[in-house]
Parts: sequence; C-alpha cells; structure tokens
Amino acid sequence: MTEVLRRGRGSLAFSFLVQGAAFALLVTRIPAIQDQYGISDGLLPVFLAAVPILAGVGSVCTEKLVKRVRPSRVLRWSQPVVLLALLGVGAGGSLWQAALALGAFGLAVGALDASMNMLGVSLQRAYGRSIMLGFHAAYSLGGIVGASLAWVGAHWELSLFVSYLPVVVLLPAAFVGSRWYVDGESGAGEGAQGASGGPVVFKLLLPLCLVMTFAYIGDSTVSNWSAKYLQDVLGSSEQLSTVPYNVYMVMTLVGRALGDLGVRRFGAVVVVRFGAVVAALGFAVVAVAPGPWVGMLGFTLLGLGLCVIVPQTFAAAGRLFPNASDSAIARLNVFNYVGFLIGSPLVGALGDAWNYRGAMLVPMVLVLVTLVYARSFAPAADRYGDGHERPRTADVGRGSNGL
Repeated sequence: MTEVLRRGRGSLAFSFLVQGAAFALLVTRIPAIQDQYGISDGLLPVFLAAVPILAGVGSVCTEKLVKRVRPSRVLRWSQPVVLLALLGVGAGGSLWQAALALGAFGLAVGALDASMNMLGVSLQRAYGRSIMLGFHAAYSLGGIVGASLAWVGAHWELSLFVSYLPVVVLLPAAFVGSRWYVDGESGAGEGAQGASGGPVVFKLLLPLCLVMTFAYIGDSTVSNWSAKYLQDVLGSSEQLSTVPYNVYMVMTLVGRALGDLGVRRFGAVVVVRFGAVVAALGFAVVAVAPGPWVGMLGFTLLGLGLCVIVPQTFAAAGRLFPNASDSAIARLNVFNYVGFLIGSPLVGALGDAWNYRGAMLVPMVLVLVTLVYARSFAPAADRYGDGHERPRTADVGRGSNGL
C-alpha cells in the first residue's frame, strides 16, 4: 500500500506540473493569440473573461459528476481535453475556432483543477501529514517551464501552433501517468455528507471561499499588472519589466517546496498567517517603492507569501468536511476563478480613477483579512492533520489503474 501511495503521489504531482505548463503557455501568449485571430482590444476582455467563467461551470459540474464517477477518472480524461484545446487554440484561424477552443479549455480546466485538488486532499488524508503544498510546487514548476517555452516561441518568432507542440509530448506522458492515480476514501458516490452527516453547509465553507478569492485577487494583480507597474509607475525598462512575474513564480516554487515542512512543524494556522503577513508586506513595498529594484523586492515577497494560502485552503476544506471533501473542494474551487475575474479589472479601475500605487493597497488589505479567518485552517482533534497525524498505513481505497 505504501508503494501505491508513492506512485499516486508522483503521478498526481506530474499532473499538476503539466497543468501549470499548459496554463502558462496559454496566458503568456495572449498577444500572439490576439494577433492570430484578429481579436480587437475591445473584444479581448470578453474572451479572457469567458475562460474563468466556463472554468467555474466546469468545477460545479465536477461536483455532480464525482458522485457517480471517481475523481481520478475525471482528471484522467479532462487533462487531455485541456491539452488538445490548447493545440486547437494554436491551430485555428477563425474567430469561431478561437471561441470553441478557449471554451473547451475553460470547461475542462475547471474539471481538471477541481479533480486534481480532490485527489491531493484525499492523498494528504491517507498520508496523515501535509503534502498539498508539494503538489502546488509542481504546478509552479510547470508554470516556469511553460513560460520559458513561451519565451522561446516569442523570441524565435515561432507560430503559435509550433510554440504549443510541446503539448504533443506532455499529453501521452500525462495519460500514462494517470494509471497510478489513487482515489481516497471519499471516492465516487460519496454524496454530499459533511462531518456530522449533513450536507456541505456553505456558511461553514464561506470563510475559506473568501480567503481563496482574496488570494487570487492578489495573484491576478501580480500576473496582470506587475510588468505595467514596474515600467509605467517605477520607470523601469521594458526588458526589466518582464522580470517581476518570473521572480514571483520562482518564489512560489520555493515557498511551496518548503511549505509542507512548515505546516508539519508549526501547523497550518501559523503558516497561513505568516503567508498573509508576508504578502501584505509585499504589496506595501510595491506601493511605496521609489524605484524598480525595490518594487522587485515587493513582488518577491508577494510570491513567498501568497503561495502557501491556496493549497492550505483546499486542505482546510477537506478537513472541514472529511466525508464530503470532493463536494467542498469543487465549490471552493469556483472562488479561484471569482478572484481571477475580480483582481485584474479591480486594480485597473482603481489605477485609472485614483493611482496605481494606491490600487496596490486594496489587495494588501484583502490579503490581511485572511488573518481574521485563520482559525478556519486549524484541524480538529478528530481529524487528520497537524498534531493529529495518522499512521501511514491508512486505507486509501483503490487506485485508478486500469480504468
């Protein structure tokens, strides 16, 4: 059984890595997508907003689907759809083809994100110790790989389709790796039973939903505004303005790679509080930075602070509803996309109406609200987690080999 766990953990980590690479390949080539399909500046926000909206729909549908089908099956088949949709984005030439490919990408990515985190939480329960941050570290590594591949494509002026050809390698590798996914105890047909045998109570889940939203508002602020802020507000060169997001991604990798050790040693509440304070400090440094290098320090702190919050939010939802963790995670995952949708236009509107330095203080305050809800991350005595780790010989259900 220990070997089954190890294989399941490794295959799921690879799935996170592939998803990080795919998402980075999409978002870092948005200008090229716009040029290839002749999408106007006015129409582009519609396309960009459609992806997270459809992803939210996909996540909601996944909650219903996993009552009948194991999450491993959902993940096994949604990841190829995401990768094929990405290839479709690169191969098309008409506006309707872009809409179709991006629509398929959005729906599938919602199912993929939800099912990946379902498996991650159930594996963490089986291990009896924190491993969720490690999966998200693999996602960060994939994001760095994908962004690097996108840079190569842009530097050598490769066509969008050629830039996306690494998907041809990732797709079969991810599909083969899916043979070793491990479903936890909650599997298909779990229903929507919570810790006390009742349904998932949204009122109990709401604090975690807010934390997830605030974290992704912060994340989307960095991804959408870091380059513009460094160049337009702090006076950096165009070349230097591309660095903050790369630094941010590297720090998310470092923070997540070390984060599980912090959770095991100090507990999830301490780690989440630390992350929120560091992230808020990062926004404050960015807001008052006199020049680009100090601004770079702020974005570095942001990566180190924000990176621990999202994985621990999924883990906390699994602890809150141990008998209905799949349903809770699917609902929580929707607020990933809510934060993504709100973050970019919020900062842009505030920056235009006020100024961009002041706009950076808004996500800072929202991240600090996480401190109010930090106790939601505490494990109860009758649940797995910090200070209450179970033996590693836990029953983890059956793997998905041969599905």
